[in-house]
Amino acid sequence: MARIRGRHAARRAVTTAAGHRRRGGLRSARYRRGLGGTAVAAVVMAALTASQAPGMELAGDGGADRPGSAGDRTPGDDDYATELPPLESPHPPGTSEPGGSEDTSGIPASVLAAYQKAARSLASRTPGCGLRWELLAGIGKVESGHARGGAVDEDGTTLRPILGPVLNGKGFAHIRDTDGGRWDSDTTYDRAVGPLQFIPSTWDRWGADGNGDGRKDPNNIQDAALAAGAYLCADGRDLSSGAGLDRAVLSYNNSSDYLRTVLAWFEYYRKGTHAVPDRDLSVLPTTPGVGESGGGSSPGAGRGGTDPADDRPGKPNGPGRPNGPGKPDKPGNPGEPGGGGKPGDGDDGGGKPTPEPTGPHAIERVGAGKFTAVAGEDFAGHPVVRVETAKGKGVKGVEVRFEVRGATEAAFGGGARSATVTTDAQGNATAPALGAGSRTGAFTVRATVPGKKLGSVDFAASVTAPRADTLARTSDVALEADRGGKFAQVVEVKATRKGKAVANTTLTASFGDDAEEAGPYFGKDEQGTPVRRLADLKTGADGVVELPELFAGDRPGSYTLTLTAEGGATVQVKVVVKG
Repeated sequence: MARIRGRHAARRAVTTAAGHRRRGGLRSARYRRGLGGTAVAAVVMAALTASQAPGMELAGDGGADRPGSAGDRTPGDDDYATELPPLESPHPPGTSEPGGSEDTSGIPASVLAAYQKAARSLASRTPGCGLRWELLAGIGKVESGHARGGAVDEDGTTLRPILGPVLNGKGFAHIRDTDGGRWDSDTTYDRAVGPLQFIPSTWDRWGADGNGDGRKDPNNIQDAALAAGAYLCADGRDLSSGAGLDRAVLSYNNSSDYLRTVLAWFEYYRKGTHAVPDRDLSVLPTTPGVGESGGGSSPGAGRGGTDPADDRPGKPNGPGRPNGPGKPDKPGNPGEPGGGGKPGDGDDGGGKPTPEPTGPHAIERVGAGKFTAVAGEDFAGHPVVRVETAKGKGVKGVEVRFEVRGATEAAFGGGARSATVTTDAQGNATAPALGAGSRTGAFTVRATVPGKKLGSVDFAASVTAPRADTLARTSDVALEADRGGKFAQVVEVKATRKGKAVANTTLTASFGDDAEEAGPYFGKDEQGTPVRRLADLKTGADGVVELPELFAGDRPGSYTLTLTAEGGATVQVKVVVKG
C-alpha cells in the first residue's frame, strides 16, 4: 500500500482446503496476521506462482535482500485482502457458470474505467514507465475489492468512506495524525483512506485530480487511480521489467506476501476481464477487516467458528442456507462494522442501498485562503468554509467556530478572538467582519466544527502598515527665489490615507531632468556637488515631512519638484527661479 511502506513482522501462515475447487481451479485460503493454519505445501505455491505470474521474479520476505528492492523497513500494515485468483484463466463474458457470483474476473464498470483512464494518462506523462491498468486493478482488488464492488457515485467518489485500521502501533504501524483528521476523521492517529488506501501524508504529496473537478480526493477512484499510478512510476521505474515491477509493488507495501497477491491478480486480469455493473457483490474482498470504515477487525479475527478456507464469495452461511448472488451477510457476520469480515458493500443489511449520507463529513475552504488588511482598518474579505456530507453536499445548520490565532490585535466585533456561525442552506459559513487592529504582522484564522472530528481549515491573514493615498503641501504660498539665492519658504507636505494622517511613511523628492545642471537643489554633498534628489524622507506622527533648505541655482526658470510616497501617492510642487 502507498499508505505504509514496511515489512511484515513475520511470515504469514497460509491455510488451504484440499479438494475445494471453483470451476476446476484450486482456491488458496485467506490469511492474515494471527490467523492460524497449516503451511502451504511448496508444490502448491510453486504451481500458483508459475501459473499466475510467469517469468516474474518474486521477492523474498519484504524483498529487502534483493538488489533494488524497496528499502524502507518500517513496520508494515497487514490489513489487505489476501484471497488469490483461480489458477485457471478467467471465463469470458457470457460463459461463466450459473449463478454469476463466481465471476471474479469482472471489474465494476466505473472502477475499471478509472484504472484504464489513469494508465492512458500516465502513458503520455511517463512514457518510460510502462504502467498497465491491470496492475492498478490488482492493487485495487487487494486494497478495497475495487471500491467495495464499485460502490461509488457518478463522479467516482465512494458512497461510504473506506478507512483502514487506526495506525496506533497495535498490530499495525504507528503513525500520528498528519492531516488534522481531514481525510480519516481521526485527529490522534492516521488511517489509510479510500479505494487505494493512501495514508494522508502520502496523499498530501502524491494526490492527483483524475476527474478534473478541481479537487484531489483520495476517496475518489479516478483521483486515487491516477495518484497510485504516478506513485508506482516514481523514481524512473520501468514496470515492463520484472525487477522494476517488483520494486513498484513493494514500494506500495514492502511485503513478499503482498507482492505475490498483487502480481497474481495482475496476471489474472491480463488474461482477460470485463466490466460488470457497479456494486456487484461478487468482486468484494473476503479478508477480515479490509477497508472497513469502522477500522477493520483486530489481528487474527475471522468468521467465528468457521474454517477460514471456506470463507469465499458465494459460500453458504450455513447448511441449506445459501446467500444467493449479491445477498449481503446477516448482521454480526463479516461485512458488518466490527464483525471482522469483508468490508461493507454499501447495503444496509437488508439488500437495500444505504441511504445517502446527510451528516457532516468534511469541512472545506470556499474561495480565497489569504487575506490582507491595512492596520487600523477592517479586512475587506471574509473567510468562508463549507460543511459537506460524504458525497460533497452542503449541510445546513452546523455550527462553525472561527478563531483568531497568533500574535495580533486583529479581532471580530467587540474585540472577540473567536466567533461561531451556523451554516446556511448551501452548507456555507461566513466569518464575521474582522478588524485588523494597529499591529502589523501575520496570523491565522482557523475554522472548525466543535464536537466533530472533521479537521480544520486555516486562512492566512496579514496586517500591513498603512500607505498614503494622498500627498499635499501644507501651504499654498508660491515658492520663488532669485537666481543664486535661497528660497525663504520651506517645502512641507502631509501624507494621508482616507483623510487620516499616515505616520512614519517613506517619501522621495526629486527635480526633473531640466534641473540637472543648474536648477534648484537641496544643498551640496561632501564633494560639493548639488543634491537634487532626496530619499528615505519619513513623515512624523502627524503625517507631515519637512524638506531641507532649497537653493535657487544659477539658471532662471520654472521647475517641478515631485514628491512620491511609499505606495505611489504623489504631489508636484512648482518652484520658480527669477532672473
